[in-house]
Amino acid sequence: MKDNKLETISNLFEGKEIRSIWDSEKEEYYFSVVDVIGALTKSGRARKYWNDLKVKLNQEGSQLSEKVGQLKMKSRDGKFYNTDTLDTKGILRLIESVPSPKLVNIRNIKV
Repeated sequence: MKDNKLETISNLFEGKEIRSIWDSEKEEYYFSVVDVIGALTKSGRARKYWNDLKVKLNQEGSQLSEKVGQLKMKSRDGKFYNTDTLDTKGILRLIESVPSPKLVNIRNIKV
């Protein structure tokens, strides 16, 4: 990716920060899966929740986990780590897979 732009979005999920990267070549945002899971669930272990959900989706034959890529994103400790990411379409599919009372508000988002 050339000319990446690392951003944090906080207005979609009641102030919860969602890390994202803009890929100017593909003209597409990529969002941190763990951040979205953490914002949607009350789980204090969003990474574990995501790993369990990935297994479940694979067992159900979902192709969502095949679309997951890893990009380096800045962590809370200031270092950059490979992070599971999905594009906008993939994130919306992920949101549909996560049982959450917040889902009702998110379904109204137009892409």
